[in-house]
Amino acid sequence: MNEWPDGYGRGSQGAQPEGARAMRHVQRRPVPQQQSQGYDDGYDTPYDSGYNTGQVYGGQGGGNGGGGNGGPPQGYPPHTGPDWRRRLKIGSLTLVVLLLAVSIGTYFWADSKLKREVDLSKVIERPGGGEGTNYLIVGSDSREGMSDEEKKKLHTGSAEGKRTDSMMILHDGSNGPTLISLPRDSDVEIPSFKGSQSGKVFPAKGRHTKLNAAYAEDGPELLVRTVEHNTGLHIDHYVEIGFAGFANIVDAIGGVEIDIPKAFKDKKSGADFQAGKQTLDGEQSLAFVRTRYAFANSDLDRTKNQQKFLAALASQTATPGTILNPFKFYPTAGAGLDTLIVDKDMSLWSLGQMFFAMKGVTGGDGTSMNIPISGSRGGNLVWDKAKVKQLVEQLKNDEKVTVTSDR
Repeated sequence: MNEWPDGYGRGSQGAQPEGARAMRHVQRRPVPQQQSQGYDDGYDTPYDSGYNTGQVYGGQGGGNGGGGNGGPPQGYPPHTGPDWRRRLKIGSLTLVVLLLAVSIGTYFWADSKLKREVDLSKVIERPGGGEGTNYLIVGSDSREGMSDEEKKKLHTGSAEGKRTDSMMILHDGSNGPTLISLPRDSDVEIPSFKGSQSGKVFPAKGRHTKLNAAYAEDGPELLVRTVEHNTGLHIDHYVEIGFAGFANIVDAIGGVEIDIPKAFKDKKSGADFQAGKQTLDGEQSLAFVRTRYAFANSDLDRTKNQQKFLAALASQTATPGTILNPFKFYPTAGAGLDTLIVDKDMSLWSLGQMFFAMKGVTGGDGTSMNIPISGSRGGNLVWDKAKVKQLVEQLKNDEKVTVTSDR
């Protein structure tokens, strides 16, 4: 007797083949996605329905497209971290290009501001050159560009034209910089010269006058010619700055700290200083370097104050805090360059060398002095010819300066 239900089991005689017969519906669980190491779906082993979709999931053997070891599926690149070396190279290159662009832009900006108005080729009968570089630095009382209010505030007066308030020779050589003041009241001979405008040659007449009168008579070219004739020293470059530029530079760097050994006051310059260390603004600085009537030695004492102040100004300006700070550097450079007058051959490089040589005057290796004076004649200061000759020879040969000035 057959105990199997009709249509099931062996020997069934049903009309339909066994494979085509209806089967009870079996609800399948979702196939869990193959995970890398650390996957846990709560089952001891992944469910396998036996159904193959044709997609190959890599087994233990790895092979092409094998993901059994935790690798990415075939066709996907492996995930990697950022390439820091490449980023560093790109960043460094970008920084270099940026700095180069800023440097070039700054150079052309500064170079365009230089007023190259003095033509030293017009100076005749010049002495031979020597070792090192000689700058003639002139502080003029030019009031160009100043309003009436500024003239009153800075006690400059309203005189037409311009004169020299200070004159210095700065020698930059291998034995350190030497700064020599030439008092404006120096008694000098006006030599033969070629007019800066007319081109006419004026013969020498043995005429003696104050040094600053040469500048008033025919400008920088005659001043250079007179200095070279009376010293025998070749001047390589000429630099001049006016009242307004001087005061603006000081204000741009936030003032200059200086130690004043003795209190003094002068109505003409507006000076009113107490003794001690203090920071001077532009107005006070201009009064400090212009004062002469408050001193016993008048112009000689003034030139010492000028040297002291200019060295302090250069020292406090040439600092990382000024040079690397664009909010200080550009106003400071702009204030100076706007009123600076130089010779036609002056480059920014030469100007920078002059500036750092000025700073070096107070750096321990530099020397500052007045040109040696032997006495006076008609109210003018007479140079000590023997000492001046020795001093010039030492500068020409770039030797250490041993000549001293008694005043």
